Amino acid sequence: MDVMKIANGAPMWIACGIPVVFVVIQAILFAKGAYGAGKKLGLTDTQMKKAIKSSAVTSIGPAIVVLSSMLSLLITVGAPVGWMRLSMIGSVMFESIAAGLGTSAVGVTLGTDPMTKEALAMAVWTMILCSVGWVLFATFSANKMDKIEHKLSKGNSGTLTTIASAAIIGVFSAMVASHLSKPIYFLIQKADAVAMAGANKNAIACILGAVIMFVLTTLADKKEIGWLKEWSLTITIIGAMIITAII
Repeated sequence: MDVMKIANGAPMWIACGIPVVFVVIQAILFAKGAYGAGKKLGLTDTQMKKAIKSSAVTSIGPAIVVLSSMLSLLITVGAPVGWMRLSMIGSVMFESIAAGLGTSAVGVTLGTDPMTKEALAMAVWTMILCSVGWVLFATFSANKMDKIEHKLSKGNSGTLTTIASAAIIGVFSAMVASHLSKPIYFLIQKADAVAMAGANKNAIACILGAVIMFVLTTLADKKEIGWLKEWSLTITIIGAMIITAII
């Protein structure tokens, strides 16, 4: 039997659909809990509806990126596994690396060599087992985070906000820096034209994203355009993707 028929077969859809259902249920429970907590804090229905709307709009851009990234997994490990993994993790970079490590254990190069049953099994197992640590860490540390936050902030909520903001900026800066530095690295290493073109496009997308976001946020602040603040991330991601693809 063809390995991709197995990867896209009904049993695989059922097996992958079960954890996705749990993710949806979890999201619904969190949403209900957050809404109830908002009521207890005295937030009005208008405020909460505005927050829900802003969150939904902001998630459109990243969701489209994840959806487009899923195409690469769809080709290599099948639609059900790609759908399940990105519904739970959302990082195509991690999934691709994990799948590649799994297939290489049985002598198959992901995306280059024909997929075999053994390679598919190894790819799926590696993708799953490599993320178990996150689940265990979150499970056993979630109830201790309040104490950790209190020690770090020493009772000052502003300190905790600063730490969280700095961490987010640091993570995204490191990701962007890796893409911006690749063209220079490949140029020094005299890489092939395909690798150089890919690196250049990634760098262009990063620069375009920064420029578009700067323009949108500046315009939204000066003109006090509320909806533009909500849609700025989505417009930036899609705009940078389209312009980079055209270039």
